[in-house]
Amino acid sequence: MTDDKGRKIAWITGASSGLGRALALRMAREGWILALSARRAEELAAVAAEARSLPGRILPFPLDTVDAQAAEATVRRIEEELGPIDLAIFNAGTHKPMLGTEITAESAAKLIDVNLKGTVNCLTAVLPRFTERQSGQLVFVASMAGYRGLPTSAIYGATKAGLINMAEALQPDLARHGIKVQVVNPGFVKTPLTDKNEFPMPFLMDVDEAAAAFYKGLMGAKFEITFPKPFAFLMKLLRLLPAGLALRLTAKAIPKEQSKTAET
Repeated sequence: MTDDKGRKIAWITGASSGLGRALALRMAREGWILALSARRAEELAAVAAEARSLPGRILPFPLDTVDAQAAEATVRRIEEELGPIDLAIFNAGTHKPMLGTEITAESAAKLIDVNLKGTVNCLTAVLPRFTERQSGQLVFVASMAGYRGLPTSAIYGATKAGLINMAEALQPDLARHGIKVQVVNPGFVKTPLTDKNEFPMPFLMDVDEAAAAFYKGLMGAKFEITFPKPFAFLMKLLRLLPAGLALRLTAKAIPKEQSKTAET
């Protein structure tokens, strides 16, 4: 659906900072009408203010995606105020690097709630509208961490692998209903989330460069969108290796001081 100026409407979750914010501003420059959701209302308002001189429009719709009823109410409000959503980008997520000895039920639950449960809440809020209209585009933001188990990413990687699996399962099914499904698997992008990492991040990508690659992928026909390409190649190669060899390689990514502790 488009507004009276022919502009399409997109909903992006997790859009107050990082890649979601950069993508929203990129899309506003392309003339999109954007409904942005995140928990931090003041940061959403700041993004909207930054876009005032751009061809598109950004409007904030604060939301904690873990709340299923709030997600449904937010989608209803967006469509009442802006019109039918054409594109839903499930970008809300969180990350906390944890070695196996550091995992607690509480820390794991937070990652699972935000990365998986929150995505499902948003999906189920928007999907009936897409199926009724027999159109729409669903985009799941996962990660290359979902390709293989990596040290410090046991819970995070599991949630992202779950999103990849979810998108793969939905694509052939929803294609019959005229709905385009894509999964985005970024590598390391310079954002507040990757700032938490205390290890070298190969091919670390500028967030605006990543947003440009993201948007290009959205406009294309490929199911999977990856960036940066060299790192995607290496991670896909790692996924194809025999488990024993892959585990010996990933063991080298354990922080040195932690690996010494593990050996004693």
